Amino acid sequence: MEQSAEQSRSTQTNLATENSAKPTHSDQMVEAIDPSLAQPSSSKVKELKAADTEVPEVPEVPEGHLATSNRAIADQSAQSDQFDATLPTKSPSSVRMAKSIDSPTTNKWTIQDSEELYLINGWGEPYFSINEAGHVTVSPRGDRGGCIDLFDLVSDLRQRGLRLPLLLRFSDILADRIERLNACFARAIARYNYQGVYRGVYPVKVNQQKHLVAELTKFGQPFQFGLEAGSKPELLIAIATLKTPGALLICNGYKDREYVETAMLSQRLGKKPIIVLEQLEEVDLAIAAAQKLGIKPNLGVRAKLSSKGSGRWAESAGDRAKFGLHMWEILTVVEKLAAADLLDSLQLLHFHIGSQISAISTIKDALREAAQIYVQLAKIGANMQYIDVGGGLAVDYDGTKTNSAASKNYNMQNYAYDVVAEIKEACAEGKVEPPTIVSESGRAIASHQSILIFDVLGTSSRPQAGIEPLQPGEHLIIRNLFETLENINAQNYQEAYHDAIQFKGEAASLFGFGYLGLRERARVERLYWECCDRILKIVRQQEHVPDELSDLEISMAQTYYCNLSVFQSIPDNWAIGQMFPIMPIHRLNQEPSNRGTIADLTCDSDGHIKEFIARYSSKEILELHPFDKNDNDPYILGLFLGGAYQEILGDLHNLFGDTDTVHIHITHRGYKVEHVVKGDTMNEVLEYVQYSRGELLESMRRETEAALQEDAITIDEARLLLQNFEHSLDGYTYLSPT
Repeated sequence: MEQSAEQSRSTQTNLATENSAKPTHSDQMVEAIDPSLAQPSSSKVKELKAADTEVPEVPEVPEGHLATSNRAIADQSAQSDQFDATLPTKSPSSVRMAKSIDSPTTNKWTIQDSEELYLINGWGEPYFSINEAGHVTVSPRGDRGGCIDLFDLVSDLRQRGLRLPLLLRFSDILADRIERLNACFARAIARYNYQGVYRGVYPVKVNQQKHLVAELTKFGQPFQFGLEAGSKPELLIAIATLKTPGALLICNGYKDREYVETAMLSQRLGKKPIIVLEQLEEVDLAIAAAQKLGIKPNLGVRAKLSSKGSGRWAESAGDRAKFGLHMWEILTVVEKLAAADLLDSLQLLHFHIGSQISAISTIKDALREAAQIYVQLAKIGANMQYIDVGGGLAVDYDGTKTNSAASKNYNMQNYAYDVVAEIKEACAEGKVEPPTIVSESGRAIASHQSILIFDVLGTSSRPQAGIEPLQPGEHLIIRNLFETLENINAQNYQEAYHDAIQFKGEAASLFGFGYLGLRERARVERLYWECCDRILKIVRQQEHVPDELSDLEISMAQTYYCNLSVFQSIPDNWAIGQMFPIMPIHRLNQEPSNRGTIADLTCDSDGHIKEFIARYSSKEILELHPFDKNDNDPYILGLFLGGAYQEILGDLHNLFGDTDTVHIHITHRGYKVEHVVKGDTMNEVLEYVQYSRGELLESMRRETEAALQEDAITIDEARLLLQNFEHSLDGYTYLSPT
């Protein structure tokens, strides 16, 4: 089921009206961003690079552009018959350094403390912050105005019948990411007086969802932003969806005859496909298809660089890379194309050194090597026009701006500067015309626009009632533990911890041999955990924590059972340990006094999030607020920056299906729901594994009928069972509030 608003937001922008035939495009685009950059420096590229120190993430967008865009949005939203809501647009309060939650203090907890704790000003910039009510806010246009209270939004959507867990997509963030990327390259092109242009493409594999791809191609039209396909199904999506004149369609992945012919024939529809040869045998397919169809194709080659990536995807480059051609294979391609009189079809060089490249030095090394390959191909007669630098532009998941796997030590503008500078320098030295620069920055484009919202269902419990007084005749171990508990203080807490562990271990041994009863064992455990709780309160006040007590915080952490499937919604966390920012979306003006981990609904011990972002490396627990299952208001958490790969990689473990998804568009009145895509029902996930609704219902009918004949069930009970069974088939695969 789906609700959609066809009215499109205005995509007119002063940032870009691109003309690929004119080298002055970059100057025009950057002049709108920053008039001081319209005249490029005459210094050499190396001198300019040396001068680059502190670079802002994105050039400032002129107020005139925003006003024009806002008026267009307002005009369209006034005509829309979709959901509309009025929300405050008050800017979040200013940021200051927060105190540590572990330091002794009597000061009241503030939203600045929460900002510091959850690092939201790092990974969330410029889209996410916290308002004075202690709620997370979303600014879909970044620092250009407009703010939505996320908790109020979720509450409103729940009132409309949408269910948790819920995936929110903010269309304006997607548009803003595309604008920022193009603006950064325009600024770099102007600064270095580069005589080529930039043409970005979005890799469809990052998130193939229909509405997202449609919005992306719409928002990318002013920049001739194209698509990249890595398979035959993705090629079909790209050909049918991409309608922007002059936009590139990069054709990657393994190919067969049908793939190659389909891509070539799309040229007859005015498309601009470039078939990238990644295996040596593909050149023969391309030559045969060109001769059969009488079409002169646009071809590229993917090179295996000696430069290797960094982080989890370091093996995407190098001699053992899955895709790409060695130098001798590239020369073989050149020879075969020349023999077929198709050498002038070879126009593009492509390389890819991996996803989420955290260190800018790795990118520079690869660019230097690839630029030289491009120059050499041009010199031996290939009709080179494009260099595709692939993906790798990272997302700062932990907000630390370091070269850790979950971060990056550069910003988008640094990246654009280095790409343009390295290519210009190589072309200038080789006396080769500079190419059109292509990038496939899917993660950097798609990650920020998506937020997964889920609620807490319960927590693991610790004994809440007070410890009963010591009774005469109780076991020696109980008496020893009781004495240990009563005497814990700041001077002996370390010794007390050792004693408590010893007594608990002795109790387990005695219980195993039958010398200690179940009630006595339970009494020991209650005393032990009470000792640990008191010791932990002392430990939190210490500047230095003894090594043996460093894991006490983790041991005492609660498990928060949440209404989601890790395998369905955040598979990269389970598969490769990818960390995403997770935090409450409300109560952020209150101190999160509990420590916990997150467990999902699946019957799998791997469905457990036990690593979270932190300023230094990572942490094994997350600071959370106390949960009361009797509270009428749910405790709601959000997982941020999950818009790349997670939706399509998710699986059906335990048959938990897709969540409800909502597309949100900001308006002058607040926001508008553009699309609602309902999540999987139980009937739908059962069909995935070949179960028929009709057969299941008939099977249940027969069983209940047999039970009625044997008086094992009453008619009322049989009716209720069948009603619940059929109703469940139409229901959400996740849990509903009771």
